[in-house]
Amino acid sequence: MNRCIKIIVSLSILVSVVNAASTKPNILFIFLDDFGWKDTSYMGSDFYESPHLDRIAADGMVFTNAYSASANCAPARASLLSGQYTPRHEIYNVGTGPRGNSKYRRLQHVSGVDVLDTNIRTWAHQIQASGYKTASMGKWHLSGDPIPYGFDINIGGTHSGSPPKGYYPPHPNIPSLQGLPEDSYLTDYLSDQADAFIRENKDRPWLLYLTHFAVHTPLDAKKELVAKYESKEKGKLHDHVAMATMIQSVDDGIGKIQATLEEMGIADDTIVLFFSDNGGYGPATDMDPLKGYKGTYYEGGIRVPFFVKWPGVVKAGTRNETPITGVDVYPTLCEMVGADLPTGQALDGVSLVPLFGGQKTNLKERPLYWHFPAYLQSYAVTDEQRDILFRSRPCSIIRIGDWKLHQYFESGDLELYNLKRDIGEKRNLAKRNPEKAKELLAQLEAWRAEIGAPVPTSPNPDFDAKVEAEARSGKMKTRS
Repeated sequence: MNRCIKIIVSLSILVSVVNAASTKPNILFIFLDDFGWKDTSYMGSDFYESPHLDRIAADGMVFTNAYSASANCAPARASLLSGQYTPRHEIYNVGTGPRGNSKYRRLQHVSGVDVLDTNIRTWAHQIQASGYKTASMGKWHLSGDPIPYGFDINIGGTHSGSPPKGYYPPHPNIPSLQGLPEDSYLTDYLSDQADAFIRENKDRPWLLYLTHFAVHTPLDAKKELVAKYESKEKGKLHDHVAMATMIQSVDDGIGKIQATLEEMGIADDTIVLFFSDNGGYGPATDMDPLKGYKGTYYEGGIRVPFFVKWPGVVKAGTRNETPITGVDVYPTLCEMVGADLPTGQALDGVSLVPLFGGQKTNLKERPLYWHFPAYLQSYAVTDEQRDILFRSRPCSIIRIGDWKLHQYFESGDLELYNLKRDIGEKRNLAKRNPEKAKELLAQLEAWRAEIGAPVPTSPNPDFDAKVEAEARSGKMKTRS
């Protein structure tokens, strides 16, 4: 009898998923920039405010082990749009030039490319081809224009990684952001344009990639909100006034969009996804208990907030601890709307839809990978990285189950952590558990060989060991 009940329940859930997909649900994909794992109230911020995001998250499924596919902007976005790990699309860093002082770099970095190959079919291509109106609003960062990558509309998207001159006009070299009133705050403007797009397309299925520049630098406070946060009691975790105003601007816009969905009677026909391109900006936020920040491959640099609200499919108030990553978004979006996957194109992720509908509570254990054959120099804080000079040096990372292994190519150093027991990556177990380190290293090396991941090996002729050693001995800089 119990088995029959389980079968009936499973079939009922499956029917719900199929029915939801067959009605061509709208997709609102909110993608933030440099937004940390704990930068929303629902994830634990004690200063930043996000009541509208909190409400949507409460109506859906929150993933606590969600990862970006890279620790900084451009490669993370390339992986998201292509569904591929970095060695396939070859965008490894922001720009292709060397980063940091040449005298500190032991190896010649792998430059890669800085434009996403237009021959790669993105999920936007696939969803557009299935009958959706598609729009990209905000940061693009993968080429001069998102239109050739499957979008019908582009507002604000160029190769720029941050809003030129800040969040208030002028915004030079962004054609779609010209002529805005001088008091127009960019985040608010993009939210207003998103709202207008939804209203204009209420009678057809749409996908909106709302990819805010916020909260990327410059930390340009929304003026009307400064007094509120200057007078607010500081939190133990967060206290940055400008960042708080930027987050509220995002949240207020999402609240307005959600109200429009409800007003138009399409809230139940709209899937909402919320994600970030990498960890938070170290000088302004903190992901504690995670170690690291944007640019590092410790958890604080790659673990990010992620939730999905899918009315009629995802049970409200659910949390999921399955490790997932940015390359999973591609097959997930396509399955959600019934779009075909591309033929003859490798995809590295898996669809998360079985988790949403409750057919599974987690996915089969699988490895997640990161590959960064480059350098990323330090910024105003250095206290949660391997050394004072670089947020990251050339490395590869693997996580499988509770275990995570870092491999650094300059020195061959290994770092092994059990994230279940040590989420802050404080106790390197590589020497205590050499068999586990060896096992994960073999798996990581086999993956690199299979995918053709380039490993830097050529010595940098400018490297000066004495100068580097003196610089490394400097005092770590912490958050003020």
